[in-house]
Amino acid sequence: MSKPLHELSIAEAGQQMRAGPLSSVSLTEHALARIATIDPKINAFITVTAERALQDAQAADADFTKGIDKGPLQGIPYGLKDIYDTQGIRTTCHSKLRVNNVPAQDCAVEEKFRAQGAVLLGKLATHEFALGGPSFDLPFPPARNPWNPDHAPGGSSSGSGAAVAAGLMRVAMGSDTGGSIRGPAAYCGIVGIKPTFGLISRRGVFPLSYSLDHIGPLTFSVDDAAIILDALAGHDPHDPGSAHVAKPNFRGLMQAGVKGLRIGIPRHFFAKAPGVSPEVIAGIDATAQLLAKLGAHVEDITLPEYDDFATCGRVIMFCEAFAIHEKDFRERPLDFAKNTWMRMMLGAFVTAPDIIQAHRLRRELMHAVNKALENCDVLMCASALSTAPAFNGPGEWTAPTDSPIHSMPFNVTGHPAISMPAGLAKNGLPLSVQIIGKHFDEPMVLRVAAALEKETGWPGPRPALANIA
Repeated sequence: MSKPLHELSIAEAGQQMRAGPLSSVSLTEHALARIATIDPKINAFITVTAERALQDAQAADADFTKGIDKGPLQGIPYGLKDIYDTQGIRTTCHSKLRVNNVPAQDCAVEEKFRAQGAVLLGKLATHEFALGGPSFDLPFPPARNPWNPDHAPGGSSSGSGAAVAAGLMRVAMGSDTGGSIRGPAAYCGIVGIKPTFGLISRRGVFPLSYSLDHIGPLTFSVDDAAIILDALAGHDPHDPGSAHVAKPNFRGLMQAGVKGLRIGIPRHFFAKAPGVSPEVIAGIDATAQLLAKLGAHVEDITLPEYDDFATCGRVIMFCEAFAIHEKDFRERPLDFAKNTWMRMMLGAFVTAPDIIQAHRLRRELMHAVNKALENCDVLMCASALSTAPAFNGPGEWTAPTDSPIHSMPFNVTGHPAISMPAGLAKNGLPLSVQIIGKHFDEPMVLRVAAALEKETGWPGPRPALANIA
């Protein structure tokens, strides 16, 4: 039985378009029809660019007909978190303050997607300015989790995670300052990779924290993620944070397996954390046993305490976020959502000694992780301490008091980290694990993730509401 079009991987769809039985227009029309049916239930989109999508698809098909091949993304539909600038298409940051903002230029990522013949389906929901949490006092409703719309999809790349999980597209771009790619991936049962700091240009992506922001893809499979990294990685002289490093072959080692690899687990990060679910711990333990069965050497390791990483990251993030938004805080404070205002205002009270000490601690924490990775090929820990939390009720959201997304350490240190599915909990919501590698060693992270994906049979089932033709 042939796969439904939305279940084709990037590579499978590309192969069929090049061979002839599938056109990009057909793939795009299928995606737009699913968006029209499913998105009203999950609010993943802020702006659907249907006309632009069909134009992109027609151009991709015309190039295929002429024998012009621009690479694996040609004819592939994608979405962008609505903090990515798109020429002539509004970029709202999910905020009243930028609701009518129409950029004059594309961001660097959009330039690459367009140059490679991909198909833009639209702009996706976020938390306001990638920080505030799901809010109901904004111009657009918050995205919902396709596994259960009464639950949040994680954030701040909330629409990106929901759209990929629901089968509206195979890839959506997000940003990650404290876990905003890996959190939605964990809660929505998909793959989300935060590359090494500086691997993909952030030019034209609205910042939350200059020194912590990473951008990367949310996808339905590890191979899809590797294809996107191949397409987008590279130095950008116009991004001060862009890294000038040799570009690896991200897919090259993916089938090499894990035999002989060393896997370190900082179990103290999550084992006794407030609010941790026994099912999360069981999922990590089962993953560790599976890696050992496949020939890896798995052992517990010790890092500095999780709270040291989290506190360091929050001080830096809130300080830099307030610096970015200070003018609007002074002139238009009531135009921010309540959640955003309450969180971002904390940065106004960070002192110069606070931020200096945070950056000193950051160097120490980075050194500690680098030291652990001298003896390990990758680390493994929780992406989230529980399954996706529920909305309180219509028009209500109260953020959990704990840190249910366990991802800030590797924003502080800049190491690459991927969140991937680890089955389903008894409540029917996804579980996950997080794999972390050395700086610029995404190929190793993808290699371990691919081995787990192959052995566990993920990508797994879609949410029930996604099961339409």
